Amino acid sequence: MKDFPGTPGTLTGLLLRISQCVFAAGSITSMATTSSFFNFTAFCYLIASMGLQAIWSFVLALLDAYALVRKKVFHNPVLVSLFVVGDWVTATLSLAAASASAGITILYFSDLGRCNFGNECQKYQMSVGLAYLSWVTIATSSLIMLWLLAAG
Repeated sequence: MKDFPGTPGTLTGLLLRISQCVFAAGSITSMATTSSFFNFTAFCYLIASMGLQAIWSFVLALLDAYALVRKKVFHNPVLVSLFVVGDWVTATLSLAAASASAGITILYFSDLGRCNFGNECQKYQMSVGLAYLSWVTIATSSLIMLWLLAAG
């Protein structure tokens, strides 16, 4: 298997995983600091999805850090296959949650004009934006993992 930026055990791969985790944690924090997010199913789904994303990315960031410190390469086809499946599952869940939350945010707070909360509306929008940034990084990572598996 080839070694190119973003593969497990590289600095770029570690930075991708850390950014996924940070964006997901930021999305959770922004949403959870509102007082009425639990009234909307899409927002609860966003928190659950971003929680899974943060855990998955954190564990893989630890593996990347371990590989960098020990100068090991994680190019075992079985391990890369696990990374591919995990990345694609979390990417799909993240995109679905971010899209559903964006739809609710636009519907309730822009189209219907029910945004009487002021600061809460900005937190909802910030959470959705961070969720999309998390999805962009996980989608990038999942494509790299798929490419690595295909190149192997």
